[in-house]
Amino acid sequence: MNIFLAMLLGLVQGLCEFLPVSSSGHLVLLQTIFGVEEGALFFTTMLHVGTLLAVFAVYWRQIWEMLRRPIQKKVGMLLLSTAVTTLLAFLFRDVISAAYEGILLGPGFLLTAAILYGSERYFRRRRSKGLDIQQMGLVSAMGIGAMQGIAILPGVSRSGSTIAGARLFGLNKDAAAEFSFLLSIPAILGSLVLQLPEVLDAGFGEVAWGPILAGMAVAALSGYLAIRWMLRLIRSKSLLGFSLYTAVLGVLVLLDQLAFHLFF
Repeated sequence: MNIFLAMLLGLVQGLCEFLPVSSSGHLVLLQTIFGVEEGALFFTTMLHVGTLLAVFAVYWRQIWEMLRRPIQKKVGMLLLSTAVTTLLAFLFRDVISAAYEGILLGPGFLLTAAILYGSERYFRRRRSKGLDIQQMGLVSAMGIGAMQGIAILPGVSRSGSTIAGARLFGLNKDAAAEFSFLLSIPAILGSLVLQLPEVLDAGFGEVAWGPILAGMAVAALSGYLAIRWMLRLIRSKSLLGFSLYTAVLGVLVLLDQLAFHLFF
């Protein structure tokens, strides 16, 4: 992988991690198109670390408050959601591993489109302002964690699924976005920990750190901008445009998988 491709993938990761279009799905798609195979899984994980830096930059006050006072409801709700996601990832680890070969990419994008469309239609009929994180219950945290578990599959948007899930369980727009983005922290750290044994077995001498660091830097910067934009978008705009985009992309991927076989 050359540095320019790494930066392109970093840009896609940074933007798509926080926009409801599935960063993992776009990375799998682009890696398939460009023929990136060697070290692809570790590279993807490191790009996620770049976007983790973006979350720290935007939510550093909230993160510092949780580190300073770890015994509080927000931390407990995030841990509960993470536990549910982890359980689902363990139970369906074989399916998830196969999915990263691109088998379920088309259906994943279509599922994202359905989640976004359904949530927008549902919330348009609701008049309630919603709850903040301090008011949410155990069932809400578990439900959001389950939505994040589904979004482990490439093509299914993590941010779109968790924000839609948080809104479905009664959180207001700002609380849903904050909980979704903070929930990405343990998810990304967990995936990094899972990849470390693979890197240690391969040896650090075979890791192309130049492209990886360049991709991470671009992912961090573009991720920061994407979070800021997404926060404004959630408050005032509809997500139906993202639903249409992922629906079209899902259909195109499916057509290639079933008929054209240009990339799959």
